[in-house]
Amino acid sequence: MADRSAPSCHLRLEWVYGYRGHQCRNNLYYTAAKEIVYFVAGVGVVYSPREHRQKFYLGHQDDIISLALHPERVLVATGQVGKEPYICVWDSYTVQTVSVLKDVHTHGIACLAFDLDGQRLVSVGLDSKNTVCVWDWRKGKLLSMAPGHTDRIFDISWDLYQPNKLVSCGVKHIKFWSLCGNSLTPKRGVFGKTGDLQTILCLACARDEVTYSGALNGDIYVWKGINLVRTIQGAHAAGIFSMNACEEGFATGGRDGCVRLWDLNFKPITVIDLRETDQGYKGLSVRSVCWRGDHILVGTQDSEIFEIVVHERNKPFLIMQGHCEGELWALAVHPTKPLAMTGSDDRSVRIWSLIDHALIARCNMEEPIRCAAVSTDGIHLALGMKDGSFTVLRVRDMTEVVHIKDRKEAIHELKYSPDGNFLAVGSNDSSVDVYGVVQRYKKVGECVGSLSFITHMDWSSDSKYLQTNDGNGKRLFYRMPSGKEVTNKEELKGIQWASWTCVSGVEVNGIWPKYSDINDINSVDANFIGQVMVTADDYGIVKLFRYPCLRKGAKFKKYLGHSAHVTNVRWSHDHQWVVSIGGADHSVFQWKFVPDRKLKDTLHIAPQESLVDSNSDESDSDQSDVPELDSEIEQETQITYRRQVYKEDLPQLKEQCKEKRKSAASKRRERAPGNSIRLHFVHGYRGYDCRSNLFYTQTGEIVYHVAAVGVVYNRQQNTQRFYLGHDDDILCLAIHPLKDYVATGQVGRDSSIHIWDTETIKPLSVLKGYHQYGVCAVDFSADGKRLASVGIDDNHTIVLWDWKKGEKLSAVRGSKDKIFVVKINPYMPDKLITVGIKHMKFWRRAGGGLIGRKGCIGALGRTDTMMCAVYGWTEEMAFSGTSTGDVCIWRDVFLIKTVKAHDGPVFSMHALEKGFVTGGKDGVVALWDDTFERCLKTYAIKRAALAPGSKGLLLEDNPSIRAISLGHGHILVGTKNGEILEVDKSGPITLLVQGHMEGEVWGLATHPHLPICATVSDDKTLRIWDLSPSHCMLAVRKLKKGGRCCCFSPDGKALAVGLNDGSFLIVNADTLEDLVSFQHRKDVISEIRFSPGTGKYLAVASCDNFVDIYNVMSSKRVGICKGASSYITHMDWDIRGKLLQVNTGAKEQLFFEAPRGKKQTIPSLEVEKIGWASWTSVLGSCCEGIWPIIGEVTDVTASCLTSDSKVLATGDDFGFVKLFRYPAKGKFGKFKRYVAHSTHVTNVRWTYDDSLLVTVGGADTSLMLWTYEMEGHRDSRQCDSEESDLDSEEDGGYDSDVTRENEINYTIKALSTNIRPMFGIKPHLQQKEPTLDERQGVVRGSRPPVSRALPQPEKLQTNNVGKKKRPIEDLILELVFGYRGKDCRNNVHYLNDGADVIYHTASIGILYNVATGSQSFYQEHNDDILCLTVNQHPKFINIVATGQETQQICQLQLLLFTCGMQ
Repeated sequence: MADRSAPSCHLRLEWVYGYRGHQCRNNLYYTAAKEIVYFVAGVGVVYSPREHRQKFYLGHQDDIISLALHPERVLVATGQVGKEPYICVWDSYTVQTVSVLKDVHTHGIACLAFDLDGQRLVSVGLDSKNTVCVWDWRKGKLLSMAPGHTDRIFDISWDLYQPNKLVSCGVKHIKFWSLCGNSLTPKRGVFGKTGDLQTILCLACARDEVTYSGALNGDIYVWKGINLVRTIQGAHAAGIFSMNACEEGFATGGRDGCVRLWDLNFKPITVIDLRETDQGYKGLSVRSVCWRGDHILVGTQDSEIFEIVVHERNKPFLIMQGHCEGELWALAVHPTKPLAMTGSDDRSVRIWSLIDHALIARCNMEEPIRCAAVSTDGIHLALGMKDGSFTVLRVRDMTEVVHIKDRKEAIHELKYSPDGNFLAVGSNDSSVDVYGVVQRYKKVGECVGSLSFITHMDWSSDSKYLQTNDGNGKRLFYRMPSGKEVTNKEELKGIQWASWTCVSGVEVNGIWPKYSDINDINSVDANFIGQVMVTADDYGIVKLFRYPCLRKGAKFKKYLGHSAHVTNVRWSHDHQWVVSIGGADHSVFQWKFVPDRKLKDTLHIAPQESLVDSNSDESDSDQSDVPELDSEIEQETQITYRRQVYKEDLPQLKEQCKEKRKSAASKRRERAPGNSIRLHFVHGYRGYDCRSNLFYTQTGEIVYHVAAVGVVYNRQQNTQRFYLGHDDDILCLAIHPLKDYVATGQVGRDSSIHIWDTETIKPLSVLKGYHQYGVCAVDFSADGKRLASVGIDDNHTIVLWDWKKGEKLSAVRGSKDKIFVVKINPYMPDKLITVGIKHMKFWRRAGGGLIGRKGCIGALGRTDTMMCAVYGWTEEMAFSGTSTGDVCIWRDVFLIKTVKAHDGPVFSMHALEKGFVTGGKDGVVALWDDTFERCLKTYAIKRAALAPGSKGLLLEDNPSIRAISLGHGHILVGTKNGEILEVDKSGPITLLVQGHMEGEVWGLATHPHLPICATVSDDKTLRIWDLSPSHCMLAVRKLKKGGRCCCFSPDGKALAVGLNDGSFLIVNADTLEDLVSFQHRKDVISEIRFSPGTGKYLAVASCDNFVDIYNVMSSKRVGICKGASSYITHMDWDIRGKLLQVNTGAKEQLFFEAPRGKKQTIPSLEVEKIGWASWTSVLGSCCEGIWPIIGEVTDVTASCLTSDSKVLATGDDFGFVKLFRYPAKGKFGKFKRYVAHSTHVTNVRWTYDDSLLVTVGGADTSLMLWTYEMEGHRDSRQCDSEESDLDSEEDGGYDSDVTRENEINYTIKALSTNIRPMFGIKPHLQQKEPTLDERQGVVRGSRPPVSRALPQPEKLQTNNVGKKKRPIEDLILELVFGYRGKDCRNNVHYLNDGADVIYHTASIGILYNVATGSQSFYQEHNDDILCLTVNQHPKFINIVATGQETQQICQLQLLLFTCGMQ
């Protein structure tokens, strides 16, 4: 059996050769520690020239393309490309993330800049609008965003001398931005006649509103305000790519290879032409400059970094080199020395010293290079070219030995034989040529078995065989040197391979991820001695596997850094290093190999943290070798909380039913009933799929949840109070440290978290907008200010909130698998842990992101599924409970010990001041000391220990424990079976609350003359409940099958129960013992009813479309009702016990005579005259109004009529309980609506005296009691009040003005630009309509035509001859006639004690001085103003806010302005 675990050794990034000069600029700076910071591929590099040492920031997972340095020069911001790119702010000393800014940009982040005090960061995106964003980067909070420009933006900078001003430049534009509030407003720079409109590449701001910018033609443009005032022509001979401001002045760098230094007034100081220096070359282009003191850093297009000392400016020092732009594929290592050779499409071959971390030789070739190999004696270097030729050089002096071109297509691979006699050359035209080295590379053989291009080759140790891989994934073998193909399996068996670089073959089966393309893995190299193998793939990942790697889905360690595809990877000759090269990022990475014996010394070095897990033992088939999940956990992970329709969808659905609404609105409809109901008591607790959701409040009450209700239970008085703000299942609950507030999270399309007060039951904050489908875990921080939550979306998103402000602080994707618990560190609110399926992660906040590290298990075992977690007595101690019954003890991220605590999963854990308490599936509560060394006491939850004051009965001994909480001298325990128990420290157990277990509850019956009811559920129990104030479960009986219906006999002594296997029982209503049972059907019994009076007959309806009628006295079936075309849903007897009314799933209302079951047809008018013993039907003219507009057949699941036949209660699939007047004739009746159940309400029943309405919810397992309140009993009612599916249209709620205003559409204009398109003909050119007089042929005097143009005064002749036309300089608004009153209100106000009046019209705010009659104007809006208000606070005198209509529909752009100032 092959070992499929990840190797225990690992790689550590030691050096990166290269610098990203192409397509980037201004990305090279000195830090405060005089180190140099730059980036290459997906790595931020901090290089110390003094120590010749590099540090790496690995928080990105794609190419970095922008960089900014904080003014204090310690922190660095970098932006990457990608579908969801993010910005990382990190520390250049520690290379740890400080903040992550995300969720706004798409495509990539083109430029970044910090403001003067370093508090804010501006970023520019690569999206189509080149969005500009301003961030409070420490908080990770977006302050403002605006579309930047229609074309690329190349540079952006804060004006360091004016607060809240920025300048951006790019393709043919420069823009001056001002940040006001959260609004960014641009003004375009005016080029005028001073300079040509052209692309601006870089800029720097100076004092007095002066901005210097570098243009594409090499000129420097000088701006004052927004106007171009002068140009410095010919500053460079070509485009200026970089401009850097420092205390001494400015440095510029251009495409002409020159660096120029300027003083603070932009007078030239000196010029350094790098092309003319020793290291220079033709075509050198400067992309980045940084001037500090007497040192200048220069980054070039071709990946070099120069350092220039000003007084020796003609001797630049080359501190970093890399390959230039073009793909990098060729890599070879020297057989005896620590050297690596690389060749690229930039046509250069380079030799790197792995010890000195330097380039030691470089040679330019005629053609792009695609592969390389070094002869076994290390003398020759062979290079395969893109044009099909290959060249051999002497390694010593890079002189050419031979150049041969036998092929027309690219050479992909070449290898020297171990004995040094042959060179095998594999090309794109599917063949391998063999050359004799000694015979001056004469061709001696050819291998032609492949049908596709050759990708990889390996020689056998004895140089007699060659194996090849091709583009089809085929592995072939050849005898050497002749090239004859070997197909005999026996001959191949004993071959020892000198190297292994092939990607297909039995030995490397395990490296292929599932569903991968055959060309996804580009390179492999095996280290036979260390029994490990390294691979390079198209996803930018270097992986370490065991070798050989025989079984699919092997585990590995993965390393990120390369951005796109890693093209080649090789071990150094002594296996000390691994060298990998990136295709598009053309960088060379050198990794140090750390064997496992050295790992023990490095155990306490924390793994490099990153946003993407770079050190994980993952594999693509993680699940295959996992121990079986515990059945309960498995069940829970399979529950789906997705709904077909969410309550949020209701308004939309109603909108779609407009036609129905219009027809209904014309008819007169019945009022809603005057009486109402109020939620009184709920039986049930959600334990089957939730945990740690049960707590004591400050006042000693108990808070928990069931269905959509937050319950506060007073155990002394046995009463409950309810938080009814949710409208779907609550899945989690956490209590504030002060135990007065509670946070609950629910299911929903855009699911919400409510924080509410347990005393007043009022909401304090509702958090929405970040979780899809539901919230499964919440936790408060120790100071109570923050809240963490986890969603049940596919990524189990984790969000950290400032809940009082309703503000999201940070968010991150948690895990693909379910997360059960989130806990905030009580000592450091920026840290948290999450646990879940094979998941234990330690997070810390970094701005808008969270950075996670997996728990380090080391040699102690494998990651188990964790069910619960708590923090311990110091900030780095954490404890988690596993699915196998262990408690794991963690210090920082390291597992230091495990303790066996329970048989089966540990579901709940609670930290005490001294010690811990745990609860598990084994039904045991255990108290531990503070180190988990000793178990101090255990309590088993057993029926025998139940105290006499219990409110029910324990269903079984040792129920699975899902929640534990301590307080008031007791332990509070919640079980999977829906029970809440209070365990006294001395041993007795009191049962406080109880409900049905997991499974839908459908069966409900109320007793004919006592306040009790019976329920039966899919959990295979029949239960009797006391509805009087003692509110407890009186009896319970386990059934062999689940049930869906039940009914008391008219005398209340017998109880009939229909089961899901087609059988039914009649039991004694007191003892629940069997009286009789039958089975005539195979399908579910859906409804069961005794006939009224003596209860002589029993009607039993089933889902196989029949109703059987039994004579109870003789225990025989006496009739069968046939004729239904679908399953039976409801049944009612008439008062005489002679007629049955039946509803079916096909919406049929049928009538049968009893006892024979003959079908009858009865007209609807007659039906109304019949006296019915009960009414639970949902069909017929009497209850036509109960069906909602959006109702489908099964939408209304249940109904029940009060005994005075006045009010009909219904339950539906949306979780609503509604009250209608009876009869509810006519469509879409008015109702009162109540929400407490989560999804479908399966049954509703009034008690015998109508004092209570009892309802059961299907999947929410709860039984709810509602008190019935007569009209006039006006208490604070918790209902959605009188509502109907149609709003007040028929009540004539609008007069004509209001209607007109209501129908004005402000969005039709949907402007794409601020310049408004004009339609129609100008007023004075319009054709005039003939007046009435004209039509009648009457000719009057010169009556002017009706026109909006001002009438021209008669007899006025203008004469412009001889007048000189003055050019118009500018227009100034002097007077505005008009006021917007047609569709606005409350928009005229006095200011300054009545001296001024403020109002608006068009897009102008007008301040009118009453005394002088003059107007002054606020003209910053660019569209109609629709509203205006004045700040009344004495501190903000004369502050006015106006809101306009704008391009983005529904966005009100609020501008605050101070009156008197424009």
